[in-house]
Parts: sequence; C-alpha cells; structure tokens
Amino acid sequence: MSERPDSAGPDPDDTFDEFAELVEEETRRDPDLAVIEAGSRTLRTQGGPPQADVPARPADPEVDKALREVEGELTTRWGETKLEPSVDRISALMDVLGEPQRSYPSIHITGTNGKTSTARMIEALLGAFDLRTGRYTSPHVQSVTERISLDGAPVSAERFIETYQDVKPYVEMVDAAQEYRLSFFEVLTGMAYAAFADAPVDVAVVEVGMGGTWDATNVIDAGVAVVTPIDLDHTDRLGTTPAEIATEKAGIVKQDATVIMAQQPVDAAQVLLRKAVEVGATVAREGLEFGVLDRQVAVGGQLMTLRGLGGEYTEVYLPLHGAHQAHNAAVALAAVEAFFGVGSQHAQPLDIDTVRKAFASVASPGRMEVVRRSPTVVLDAAHNPAGARAAADTIGEAFQFSRLIGVVGASRDKNVRELLEAFEPVFAEVVVTQNTSHRAMDADELAAIAVEVFGEDRVQVEPRLPDALEAAITLAEEEGEFAGGGVLVTGSVITVGEARLLLGKG
Repeated sequence: MSERPDSAGPDPDDTFDEFAELVEEETRRDPDLAVIEAGSRTLRTQGGPPQADVPARPADPEVDKALREVEGELTTRWGETKLEPSVDRISALMDVLGEPQRSYPSIHITGTNGKTSTARMIEALLGAFDLRTGRYTSPHVQSVTERISLDGAPVSAERFIETYQDVKPYVEMVDAAQEYRLSFFEVLTGMAYAAFADAPVDVAVVEVGMGGTWDATNVIDAGVAVVTPIDLDHTDRLGTTPAEIATEKAGIVKQDATVIMAQQPVDAAQVLLRKAVEVGATVAREGLEFGVLDRQVAVGGQLMTLRGLGGEYTEVYLPLHGAHQAHNAAVALAAVEAFFGVGSQHAQPLDIDTVRKAFASVASPGRMEVVRRSPTVVLDAAHNPAGARAAADTIGEAFQFSRLIGVVGASRDKNVRELLEAFEPVFAEVVVTQNTSHRAMDADELAAIAVEVFGEDRVQVEPRLPDALEAAITLAEEEGEFAGGGVLVTGSVITVGEARLLLGKG
C-alpha cells in the first residue's frame, strides 16, 4: 500500500512526484496481471448453497396495506433517474435527524459494476467477525425493503414502515425549506442511516446510487472507500469517458481514507490516484497490493486463492459464478482487511477459517441465479455492456448449455445495442420483451435493434414478460429433456425481479 503524507500536509513537489510515480506504475501494468485459468473441481459444502434473501410481500394483510401506502408515498417523489446534482437536501435531512450517519464507521462503495455483490461479500465478512452490520444497496430486485439490511438480512416490512413513519415529519420539514422536495432515493438514504443508528450497527456498508460526489449517500466520511471496475454507464449524467466518470466517483474518497481500487482503465485509475494523493488517502490496487491468485470452477461456484493486504488466503469457496465475482471477492476481502487495519497498522492476515465461512455464505440474488431446472433458467441483472460481457463469459464457463435462449428486457436509457452484441455469440435465439417499469424500452423498438444484431430468424418478440418466459422455455425444450438447453433472463434488474416472481421465487 502506498504511504500517507505526514500530518503536516504534503509538500507540493513531493505530491506531484508521488502522483507521477503512481501513474507511471499504473500505465505500465500488465493488464492481464490477474488473469486466471479456470479449471474443473468438485467441492461439496456443508449445509448446501445459501438462500437468496429476497423478501416476499408481507403475509399479514394489514402490514401489506401499510407497506403499499409507504411505497405509494415514496413514488410520488422524484424517481432515481431524475436528479439535481446536490447533497444540500440530504445534508439538511441529516441535520434535523441529528446526524445519524456519524454514529458508526462506514465502508463506501462506488463503481460501475459489481457494487451490490461486493457489498454483500463485505457484509458477510464483517458479520463473520461478529460485527453488527447495516447494508444499503440499490436498486432492489423485488421488494424495496431489500435496500436496507441489518445483520445480513433485509429489514422486516414492519421495521421499514416504522422507520419511514419516524423520519416522515423531518422529511416534510426539509421539503418545506428546500427548492425541491427530497427524492425517492434521498428519503430511502435517510431511512437507512437512521435505521443503522437506531439498531445500532457496528459498521455500515453503503453502495452509492449513482456517481459519488453528489450522490445522496455521500454525507458519510467513510474510512474505507471501495471503487469497483469503472465502465461506461449513465453517460448522460456522469460523463462519456472512464476518466470523466471516475471524476464523479472519486468524490467518495475522503481525507486520510483507505481506497480499495479494483482494476481500472488507465485514465480512470489516474483520476482516482490523483484524488487519493490530494486528500492524503492510502491506496491499495488490485493486481498489485491484492488480487486473485487462482480460481477453479467448482460445483455451484468456484474455489479461489486470494492475495490480501495481509497475506494469502487459500481454498476459499464462493457460491457465485464468474471471474468477475472472484475479483469482487478480492476487493471485498481487501476492504475488510483495511477496515481492521491490516496493511497499515499491522500485517497479520484475517483468520482464514472465518474468511472461508463468510465467503461460503454469500448469496447475490439475480446474479447468475438458477431459479428453475429442466430446462435450467438463469437470471442475471446485467444491464450495461460491461455487465453483459461478464455474464456472457460466465454462462459459458459455469454452464454446459448445448443451446441457450435469451430473454432480454432493457431500459431505454441504456446502451442496448452493445448489450445485445455482447450476448450475440452465446444466444442461439433471443426473445425480446419489456418489464412493467416506465423506463422499459418498448419491445418492438428493442426487437428492431435485436434483428440488426442477431438477424431476423433468431429474434422473437413477446411484449409481455410471462409470454416471453414461456416462449423461451419452449424453445429451450425443443432439443429434448436431456439435450442441455437453457434460458438466460437479463437486461435489467427490474426484468430479473419480475421474472423471479413469475418463476415462483419470493
């Protein structure tokens, strides 16, 4: 890990030299430094695979009614795609709530892809070391209550309702004093920070909603800032190059923090390193200070050897598929090591048995999640080109499908063409559809792009998601019961969430 400047403040010449050295090292890195060779291995784990923690609707009709009323009130506010880049409103809410976010240390996570899975891994590791955790992630797969978790599980509907009612008078107070009302995401962020303080938690694991600098979550001063891989997404709001996007995301890096940086495009890395030097933050980079040393395909996931900040961790089983999840695991491990002072205060690694137990318990709903067999139906929430490329690589590695049918429902503000192009080599046919969100791309519009990518003979249009699932399953079954056909549902978190409900999960 690179050294912090002394407390008297960095000398400008020394700062420039340090930055130049970091950039030079980053530029000459072998981009394949952490390339992994996937093997084949069978691993039996006790207790079976972890269960995805996606809550169903409340069984009690009165609680369900109350939750729907809260959801209805929240949806009258600006949605997550309508933004006014400022933290003024959320800061005002924190002020009247008594600054609840200051009552616990935090780990703050930004990046383009892998944030939620990384947050879940960090949460599992911290919990395994007997810390009480709060986790705030977005968007949700099925229920808004998923966004706020305590002790590794979403808060109950009752607690969600109670937290909303507790903060509602303060929200209305801020609404009255501001030019714009608090948004949907700002209110949820306030609820999360209040719930964590009320619990109370030992540490909060917080995923940004979008960007970093002006994201509503950025009223915390996290001692550990995590940056997952940066790619092009939300380009209309964050910028059109990795460097521009990194400039926004670097806003979560605070004075004297530790920055855990996944492998990045060089221009994005330069921006992040510059910000770290400016605020005297310590930097640990994947592929240099930590990383994936080895991974092998295993039943239900993969077996990894990770290099952390404190040493090597062998025989670590992760019940998630794909090289990208192994890299997320390396980032999560380094973040937790940094939280415990490994690499700065001491060099002793974390207890290996506890680390193994934590990773073996990780679940990430809607991320290469198998929800049906015969034929196998897999859900993956890839919604941008980088996520689609990772999903396409993973489906080939983890599943031996003789014929794969895609079900794609995307949002209209995404780079749909490149997303489809990433899946073209692995989909025998694609069924295009749309989810119920107002952001959904019209199925016929999506089909027109799909025909250009796949050819007319490989594209089927089913505007209703239930019909699309039925059509895809029928196509997968055409090869016969034992032929190995499969279905991948992807394109949007909302599409995956709705498919999950239709297929009997939650």
